[in-house]
Amino acid sequence: MFFQDHSPAHFHAEHQEFEALFDINTLEIIKGNFPPRARSMVMEWAALHKNELNEDWERAQKPETLFKIEPLK
Repeated sequence: MFFQDHSPAHFHAEHQEFEALFDINTLEIIKGNFPPRARSMVMEWAALHKNELNEDWERAQKPETLFKIEPLK
């Protein structure tokens, strides 16, 4: 997530040589590409942390310090 980034609310994910932007609300890829297994893991993580992602998105727009979100275990 970047400070004062463009809408819609999204986060950036990287895996090996892949990079994608995921919409926080729909969890769909809005730009880029991800392998199916990695995409599933990102979507599982994002679903668990949707509220935290939205809070960080709001903080990033102000800009304020973002909260750390736990990785998928």
